[in-house]
Amino acid sequence: MTEIDANIDGLVPAWLNLPDIAEEIGVEVTRVRQLVKEGQLIAVRRGENRVLQVPADFIKDGKVVKGLVGTLTLLRDDGFSDDEMLEWLFTPDETLPGTPAQALRENRGTEVKRRAQALAV
Repeated sequence: MTEIDANIDGLVPAWLNLPDIAEEIGVEVTRVRQLVKEGQLIAVRRGENRVLQVPADFIKDGKVVKGLVGTLTLLRDDGFSDDEMLEWLFTPDETLPGTPAQALRENRGTEVKRRAQALAV
């Protein structure tokens, strides 16, 4: 959990705080904190109050977006920091098209994971 870089903050269209995520996915806030601790979600401190927040695009239909956890694991194994993962996930890629985060939300996770694996080579 780190302070968010202003450039990366600008890439992410919307954020949710941990209680909002807990409500949306139907769990206690402590479970959301555990997901962050386990690396299944990325949380950063934002705003005046430095509140922990997660990109809203990581949650869809009351669940963590399919393919996100595996993608985060691949990127972490490639040596990416949380900031670098957020930058990669939310930077538009014309060949995808859109951002990797959008592709995950649209159930195109196989291509996103393939690209994440290719980064290690």
